[in-house]
Amino acid sequence: MTYLIQNEIAENRAMSNRVAQAAAQEQMSSDPDRWTYENRRTWASAPGWSDAWESAKVTDPDADPGTNEAVITDGQILSQVQAMAPGQA
Repeated sequence: MTYLIQNEIAENRAMSNRVAQAAAQEQMSSDPDRWTYENRRTWASAPGWSDAWESAKVTDPDADPGTNEAVITDGQILSQVQAMAPGQA
């Protein structure tokens, strides 16, 4: 885990879009894009995400890990979003 990698995840457009879609599905907010942006530092620091991201970058430095559903799966995203629901903390 590194803060640099977590920041990269938080700023990645594809990851933001994927997280926002999960937030919309889970009805986290009437504005899931805003919710995603405001909470980007929290979801980007989800356990295991930075290790998976860094490994993907080593394997293929030119690829965007945020668009590879095998790096951080939709299930991992959904689990993190659900864990961030009000009353779950």
